[in-house]
Order: sequence, then structure tokens, then C-alpha cells
Amino acid sequence: MSRQHPQINLSRRTLFKFSAGAIGTGVFTAGLSSNLLAAEKASPPNDITPDKALQELLEGNERFVQAKRRNPHQTHSRLVEVAKGQKPFASVLGCADSRVPSEIIFDQGLGDLFVCRVAGNIATAEEIGSLEFGSLVLGSKVIVVVGHERCGAVSAAIKGAEVPGQIGTLLEAIKPSVESSKAEPGDKLENACKANILRQVAKLKSSPVLSKLIEEEKLKIAGAYYDLDTGKISIVA
Repeated sequence: MSRQHPQINLSRRTLFKFSAGAIGTGVFTAGLSSNLLAAEKASPPNDITPDKALQELLEGNERFVQAKRRNPHQTHSRLVEVAKGQKPFASVLGCADSRVPSEIIFDQGLGDLFVCRVAGNIATAEEIGSLEFGSLVLGSKVIVVVGHERCGAVSAAIKGAEVPGQIGTLLEAIKPSVESSKAEPGDKLENACKANILRQVAKLKSSPVLSKLIEEEKLKIAGAYYDLDTGKISIVA
């Protein structure tokens, strides 16, 4: 059982200070890891492998598709257990779409998944930082970028929609994927959605923290496409 975790006070300025001085070297990862681990007092890392972690997610999705969900780790005793600390075995960068809730489509429960959700499942600086924390400190073994069928954000980017407020920042982040998929045959929206997944996977893999964990075989990053009609997850990267 995990030990109590004290609160962490780590600003983005501090993180960028570490990054600027040692990007691309083991010094950055080691320095960041030791500082965060000292503050977090994390429990021993999960003994599951990255491949096994991904397999667990896919098996959970298969149960969901077949209407055979086990609803694991959703009891009061699990609530009490994870209140003392978390060690999620997997992380998900998913779309904020209300039809794609990670714990349900992967048939997982409390403390199993470290989830970041944003319209268009884009890897912003904040999302990347969160996922770095989930992997480096909390011990998540796999990160899955989950895009989905008929994504409204991707559709709006294709149409070049005029939008108010900060919504436009989401569409700007998706437009490169729209452009890169234009020449592909088939459904334009599906192609753009999958290209966007691939782009966000690439952005995550460019993180010095995450790439180091991948090199050490402590982490796997995958891209997945969710079918709204069937609930099926398909690996695309």
C-alpha cells in the first residue's frame, strides 16, 4: 500500500529552469527525478512492464466492447487504499468529449489511470508536464493518446470555423494534422483524426523526460483511435 504523499510545490518556471540547463542529457532527467521523488516520497515503482500495461488496457476495452465489464477497483476499500497515495499503471491523453471516458472504455477503477483530457487530445505544454509527472514520479508504464471517431474539434479545424474566445487555440494546434492528411485517400475526418493522434504521440516522444524513460524501457507511448459506434479501441501508433 502506498505511503502518504506530501504536497508538491513545483512551478513551471522551476521545471523550465531544469530543462534549459540540461535538455537532452541524463542530468536533466536524473535531477528532476531526484527532486520530485524526494518531495513525493513515492512508493516502490509498479512491477508491471510497459507492454503488459498496454495489454491490460486493451483487455479492459475488449471487456467493455463485449459488455463484460468487471468494474475493478471501484469499491469503498479501494477508495480508502488510494486515498493514501497513487501509483497508476497507465496514463491517457484523451479528448474532453463526454462520450469517451477513459476509466469506462478501458474498464478500470480508482487509482488505475492518470488521465489528461482536452478537446482534440492535443499535447499542450501543461498536458506534457502532467504526463511527465505521471510517468517519472507516479510510475505509469504506458501513455496512450486516445483520439476518436467524428471528433468535433478536428472537424472544426478542417472547416476553418470562426470561433470565439480561446477555442481557436485548439484548432490551431490541430491544423498541421489536417494539412498533413489532405492527400490521403478515404474519409477526410477520420484521416485527420488519426494524423492528429500520430502528431501528439510524436510531441510526447520529443520530451526529454519521456524519451529517457522510453530509452530505459520503463515507458511505452502509443496512439489509439476510438470508435464511437462500437466502443472499440484500435492502436494506430
